[in-house]
Amino acid sequence: MAEHIVRPNFKAQSGPGGFRGLTEVIDFVIGKPPEEKYKGTVFLVHGFQDLWYGWRHQIPIILNYGLRVVAIDCMGYGGTDAPRVPPDSISLYGFKRAADDIADLANQLGLSRIILGGHDCGGMVVSRVCLYHPSLVQAVFSVGTPYLPPSAVWEEFETMVQSKLNFQYHRQLGSPEFEAGLESKASIRRFFNAVYGGRGPNGEMGFSSSRALTENWDILSKGTELSDKEFDYYVEQYARNGMHGPRRCHKDAQSYTDDDELLVNWYRNRRQNYEDELSILPDTVIDVPYLFIQSLKDAFFPPSMNEGMERYLPQLRRREVDAGHASHVLAPKVVNEHIREWLDEEVFPAGKGVMKG
Repeated sequence: MAEHIVRPNFKAQSGPGGFRGLTEVIDFVIGKPPEEKYKGTVFLVHGFQDLWYGWRHQIPIILNYGLRVVAIDCMGYGGTDAPRVPPDSISLYGFKRAADDIADLANQLGLSRIILGGHDCGGMVVSRVCLYHPSLVQAVFSVGTPYLPPSAVWEEFETMVQSKLNFQYHRQLGSPEFEAGLESKASIRRFFNAVYGGRGPNGEMGFSSSRALTENWDILSKGTELSDKEFDYYVEQYARNGMHGPRRCHKDAQSYTDDDELLVNWYRNRRQNYEDELSILPDTVIDVPYLFIQSLKDAFFPPSMNEGMERYLPQLRRREVDAGHASHVLAPKVVNEHIREWLDEEVFPAGKGVMKG
């Protein structure tokens, strides 16, 4: 993988390592297939507790398929800018802003059509690129994240978590106390160990479906889901900005309100996302090849959340993987085979030709 992936010195309007979006510098890596000619370009968009690096198991198979890869660090992550909120606007962490940045980067790279892949929040972002920039999108795959259409009716946070108990953890992870406890490399290391399979002497876990079990973190042995090299990379990258971008909230907030949204920047912009999407009809159809890979053991996006997606996605293909939330890391062989099969049969079937741009 490494021999074909470079961090570009992309100087359209920015310094080394990224491009300047509408305001901030977005960091990304670009991978080129072994052959000089390629069929198209795939943009990969990660979610929370991840980076572009989360796609490290998918990038080689996509390159070997003859596709170029652009994998970004989302706003607030890794080498990408992490604007402070406040004083900056929470809209910088919204789905529309992310979609606009992806469209801008595609334009700066001279691309008129792209394939999109997303996981977690990235799965929401790629669907929003389809809604805000439909002519740009050739095809989409989403690992674990179901398609959730825009809503014409605002839903208060408390109402949402009463109907979706799997989202209750948002409040805890966005609290000032939780963020303050994740400022040092040592604390970030404990966090990632809890996320990626660390277990206590009696099987204690670091997370449940409803909250972070921080009382267990100090007794967890290192999990086996990340190598030492991978583990160190995540810790170093998250130490750049702490949890400000991914998990920043108002330091003086004492209780949750929807105006003060005591949540993460990527999660506490619910109101901004809702208002942005009022311009989109809730029943808008995304008529491109769309692969959804359900992670059967995902406590945060359980199978019950993906019912009825065919109404909005007429070219939907459903596949499954017997793994947890980060199935592209936990079960990459299965996920990769689903992606390869979909590319063969839906995106580049014999006689369809190659993607332009």
